[in-house]
Amino acid sequence: MHAVDVSVEAPEAVAPSPGASVPIAGVTPGASVAIAGVNPGASAASADVNKDARTAVLLGLSAAGCVALWLLPLPIDPLAHKALAVGAFMIAAWMTQVLDHGIAGILGCFLFWMLGIVRFDIAFSGFADTSAWFLFGAVCFGMMAGQSGLARRLAYLVMRTVGHSYPRLLLGLILSDFLLTAVVPSGIARVVIMAAIAMGLVDAFGVGKGSNIARGMFIILTYTATIFDKMLIAGASSITARGAIERFGGVNVLWSQWALAYLPCDIIVMIVAWRLTLWMYPPESATLPGGAEYLRKELRAMGSWSVREKKAAALMALAVGLWVTDFLHNIPPPMIGLGVGLLAIMPRIGVLDTEDVRRINFLPIFFVAAAVSLSNVLVQTKALDVLTSTLFQWLQPHISTTWASTFVLYWAAFAYHILIGNEIAMLSTSLPLLMNFAKQNAIDPLTLGMIWTFGAGAKIFMYESAVLVVGYSYGYFDSKDLLKIGALLSIVACVILMLLVPLYWPLIGIGG
Repeated sequence: MHAVDVSVEAPEAVAPSPGASVPIAGVTPGASVAIAGVNPGASAASADVNKDARTAVLLGLSAAGCVALWLLPLPIDPLAHKALAVGAFMIAAWMTQVLDHGIAGILGCFLFWMLGIVRFDIAFSGFADTSAWFLFGAVCFGMMAGQSGLARRLAYLVMRTVGHSYPRLLLGLILSDFLLTAVVPSGIARVVIMAAIAMGLVDAFGVGKGSNIARGMFIILTYTATIFDKMLIAGASSITARGAIERFGGVNVLWSQWALAYLPCDIIVMIVAWRLTLWMYPPESATLPGGAEYLRKELRAMGSWSVREKKAAALMALAVGLWVTDFLHNIPPPMIGLGVGLLAIMPRIGVLDTEDVRRINFLPIFFVAAAVSLSNVLVQTKALDVLTSTLFQWLQPHISTTWASTFVLYWAAFAYHILIGNEIAMLSTSLPLLMNFAKQNAIDPLTLGMIWTFGAGAKIFMYESAVLVVGYSYGYFDSKDLLKIGALLSIVACVILMLLVPLYWPLIGIGG
């Protein structure tokens, strides 16, 4: 079993190196063959020059936009003004991918500090946040499952139970992702668990990271994990939203009522996500090569569980057990993830060593830390207050009928999340104002709060969720995949919500 590659770069097709010997029918190996108009070395150099030129142009435009916003006379506090300018640069760099997400994030944190906007400890505060180090633990989980052979064995066992056709396996991954939400509240933890199985499935199909099978599995299990977090009061964002709705809206939010409200949406989204993935990423092979006999043969070939597999399984079981029972011991999910990830590196206990850690790509971890730092800086400089008040001044006139309110609130939350990045910061700062608006205008606070929270679950950019970064860090899909799947599922979710809010929610006591 090969080591898990956690590079965040998009997979590239394998091509012969410039100047390499390529066998040609009828030509003696070693003979010189001239092909008119073809110069592989010059072509590669030209492509590099074009890529560098594009990067320079995009970086220059992003910087120019930052400077323009910095110099624009705005009636707001100077520190908030400067923070918004640098924040706009970071978001533009992330959207355009002019630099690696991690490098762009560190650059933004440095600018916050260098330009005197905030102190160093605030500019880089995200590096002391649990999200970034939870991701480190998750990466260790992935390496542990891959190198020990556990991922491959789990995949074979799952396929033997669910069936060996790709559509059935894909649906099984989506259903498992949803069912795990109730017992494993952390989206990052669920992605880590499901990724261990998906890696084994990809390996079993005999395809690589750039294949449709691999991309389809990983993009959908990652994206649905962020959606399911909102449909049950289980993840950090839905828990934050529930608390704000109760505290500032003055209404009681029941776990069962919340779950029932989104249950039809759960079912429809799972079916649509499944069919959409099959359509956008048609599998290279519809069924596992060799079918059921292949599964039996491979399981026999793997033999009994190795010591490394047993260690990896024990550590994974420990983490899942602690996540499932967190209501008993109240140990935070990030502490569990990082703790078990570190155990995986310990001599005699784990299955990894120092060389494995050296091969980890830390840029996704820096990216998560920088995104959290951005949110903290916006809060510290009161720039977040400026954004929130501006948003609701625009929003108020458009909240009228149920249909219009649902549409406007959903897409306003979607757009606002793009600006803020950190979902918890976005919900915790905007929901109090939304609840106050609901009470002033005699609108049901629970209805508005649930629509707003669900709108925050629709995402198209990587920096909007640490869960997306974790799935991305495995290297099986890229930002373009996320943009396509995210945009389509966001539209689907909006249509479903516009039907549920006026027609179904009143039947279960919400709104009406």
